[in-house]
Amino acid sequence: MKILIDESLDVRIKNHFGDYETFTVKDMEWLGIKNGKLLKLAEENGFTFFITADKNLKYQQNISNLRICILVLNSIDNTISIHLKLIPKILEIIDNVQRKTVIKNYFEIA
Repeated sequence: MKILIDESLDVRIKNHFGDYETFTVKDMEWLGIKNGKLLKLAEENGFTFFITADKNLKYQQNISNLRICILVLNSIDNTISIHLKLIPKILEIIDNVQRKTVIKNYFEIA
């Protein structure tokens, strides 16, 4: 599975996803691309998960037609120290997704 980390998150978080193929928006040279186009690019490039801190994404984009799983980190602040505490829950979600399932769900991690 491929994971894409949004530019709203600290790039260092990508080093905490074990053996998963994890890239940042910066790695992909997609900085500054608006969410609609970014999600389409992510799907076209085989990403399974998009991880962001953008809590408004579900209101700004029609996510019902997407085949990518969007994980929104809903935390008290947007620091890496807080987000690293969410890694076990994120990995639990990733590990429990059916590999052949078309993913249409939206997850919010509190």
